[in-house]
Amino acid sequence: MLDRLFAAQRQSQPTHSGARLIAPGTEAFALRALSARAAVRCLDLQYYIWHSDATGRYLAHEVLRAADRGVRVRVLIDDMDARSRDAVLMALDQHPLVDIRVFNPFTVRSGILLTARELLLRGSRLNHRMHNKAWIADGRIALVGGRNIGDEYFAASKQVNFVDLDVLLAGPAVAQATHIFDRYWNSESAVPITRLRRTRRDRQSLEEVRGLLGAAAWTQESSEYVRRLRETPQLHDLIDRHYELVWSDGVEVIADDPRKALKRRPEDIDPGVLQSISSAFERARCDLRLISPYFVPGAGGAAQLKRKAGDGCVVAVLTNSLAATDVAAVHGGYAKYRRPLLEAGVQLFELKPAPEEDEGKEGEERRSPRLRLGSSRASLHTKAAIVDRERVFVGSFNLDPRSATLNCEMGVWIADAAVAQQMQEMFAFGATPQHSFVLSLDERGRLRWTESVARQAIVHRRDPHASWARRCVTWLLRHLPIESQL
Repeated sequence: MLDRLFAAQRQSQPTHSGARLIAPGTEAFALRALSARAAVRCLDLQYYIWHSDATGRYLAHEVLRAADRGVRVRVLIDDMDARSRDAVLMALDQHPLVDIRVFNPFTVRSGILLTARELLLRGSRLNHRMHNKAWIADGRIALVGGRNIGDEYFAASKQVNFVDLDVLLAGPAVAQATHIFDRYWNSESAVPITRLRRTRRDRQSLEEVRGLLGAAAWTQESSEYVRRLRETPQLHDLIDRHYELVWSDGVEVIADDPRKALKRRPEDIDPGVLQSISSAFERARCDLRLISPYFVPGAGGAAQLKRKAGDGCVVAVLTNSLAATDVAAVHGGYAKYRRPLLEAGVQLFELKPAPEEDEGKEGEERRSPRLRLGSSRASLHTKAAIVDRERVFVGSFNLDPRSATLNCEMGVWIADAAVAQQMQEMFAFGATPQHSFVLSLDERGRLRWTESVARQAIVHRRDPHASWARRCVTWLLRHLPIESQL
């Protein structure tokens, strides 16, 4: 099926890559589940986080079923999340067609004191993580972007859901994503999980895990989430072969050199995502719009944005408000940049934790993907940029020091006016006062936040809808020398 899915579109433009922005969490989940079911040769999966929740177990069940059909499965997962699930991962690795590797693993697999000792001895090395996200099926399609695997990434959580974004790729760009996967898979930092097996006392058999995953998937089939999934218009488009991609010769998948995790000097590793993004920002002529949930530009990044604004370029940033963010420490790092950026003419928008739902029609949602803001609580997780309304970046890279210097990152550039227009509309939708606080300075240079509630403008003089305790913690963290770790 995957070989035939976009065959007609590929034949008309064989040197072009297909791309489609995937904003709805239900669509993102369905694409992963259906591609696992349709795969006949291989699944290459690379993630920072894979939760053992409803959607995480369901996708693991689909991947295991694929292996049972004869599909070769390779899973590369960062150890920041994998360590707590050694038993399950080791059991899955027992399948003859499933290979699991762990990126930059701890040698200690359990125990608080032993872990603390290893962090003291190897903390600098262990601080470098693999933040990449890629789902590649049969070398025919790839999903690259900001989503990990878990309920909050697929609009399945009953508490807080992430506003996130993927790009579905077909054509030559998939080969680029596969090359990146292979490079990480064969890197010094990717360790077969079998090498860690000796350090675990508790074990599970493959059949035990198969039974647990099967039971979880059966339960999920009758859930409210799957009912909503079946009603998703995009899912019917895919099944009915009406699923359209934009085809362009300007699609490029990029990633950091995996040796970045080895604490190599910058001059010893290949240029990566930071260099690509910084270069694109520098070349922006008239319009630069950034979406980053964790926005800590640093002195250099702030200077670049202020310089572009001073040169007449429209510079706008959409990030999380203090009430919406899931990492208050990062917000503390961002807060000190707000006033100087606003003074330089940079526009700032902070996503509200519970945005008002847009009343757009279903037909409009088919034509134009939007930032999905309809959950009872929302937190921005999209990492994207729009340059001059011509080029779009979507990936795992946050505009913060951790992505720049510590974590390995990945993303895709798309040079296409239609995709850029879609992203412009998504940014504009998220930046409205109904969905975000609009930041400005009053006549005395003090920050103010403006929102719209029931079509009435409301102005706040401090971080809105955030508790006193949360504001105090953020203020304290803001004055600690920890920016390089944010």
